[in-house]
Amino acid sequence: MDLNFRDIRAFIAVAHAASFTRAATRLNLSQPALTVQIRRLEQTVGVRLLDRNSRNVALTPAGRELLPVLQKSLHDMEHVLSDARALGDGTSGTVRVACLPTFAASVLPELIHDLKNEVPRARFYIRDVVADMVNTLVRSEEVDIGLTGGDLSDTDFEVLHAGVDRLVVVCPKEHRLARGRHVKLENLAGLPLVLTAPGTSVRAVVDAAFASSGYTPDIACEPTYMMTAVAMVRGGLGVTILPGSAREVLAEPGLVARPIADRAFVRPITLIKKRGCTLPSVTEKFVAAMKKKIGATRRVP
Repeated sequence: MDLNFRDIRAFIAVAHAASFTRAATRLNLSQPALTVQIRRLEQTVGVRLLDRNSRNVALTPAGRELLPVLQKSLHDMEHVLSDARALGDGTSGTVRVACLPTFAASVLPELIHDLKNEVPRARFYIRDVVADMVNTLVRSEEVDIGLTGGDLSDTDFEVLHAGVDRLVVVCPKEHRLARGRHVKLENLAGLPLVLTAPGTSVRAVVDAAFASSGYTPDIACEPTYMMTAVAMVRGGLGVTILPGSAREVLAEPGLVARPIADRAFVRPITLIKKRGCTLPSVTEKFVAAMKKKIGATRRVP
């Protein structure tokens, strides 16, 4: 027979009150019902816990030994139930997310700040990685959701939201590309380009755009991180192509960003989870906020 926590609570109440009458009143029970609970607990543990007569109630030696143990068990289980309810209603829990560095450095801090205001007990596990690694982390269930780039047809994933991010050319203010409002793809032909490394979502878009146009990019260097690409542009190694949402684009006063007048230079953005996996309630709240945020992503005119 399993321990019944109502029975434990009844025993603790009687032990503290030293009276079935007072304990029954505190528990809002009838005395016969309270007596049944105490007898059931004694049968479960296999030992008498209370000595009682018409005048008083006293703990047996076994009752004195077990009282602190049962009090701790009841306290721990109440905390377990409280924590479980908090996880269920989204007032507690951990948001585990992998996302592209672009978004980790732009919209993610604001999203975390807003959710922490709404759910102070929320915790966050963040991995800012390139698109291929986002997918890997979601597939392995190291994270629950991922904000990744590129078209996604993998049946392992469920798409929660899809949007786009327009790419721009980043160049020095004195560069000839900075003179116009837009840059055409043919303007990039023959220029040294600082492109993010293969495997990044931006690079996949750029390679596909050049391949479809018949132009061959002149690649000067291939850093992994956007901030490194910006530093290389600042150092005169070429121009780079980055998402318009990237904070790195605005970080350098000596550089400017110009949209590329070609619909091929658009990066798909996809919010995903592993198919068949249930999201924690707090993560559901985070997903709703993230969908609103990335839903406002720039669209190509």
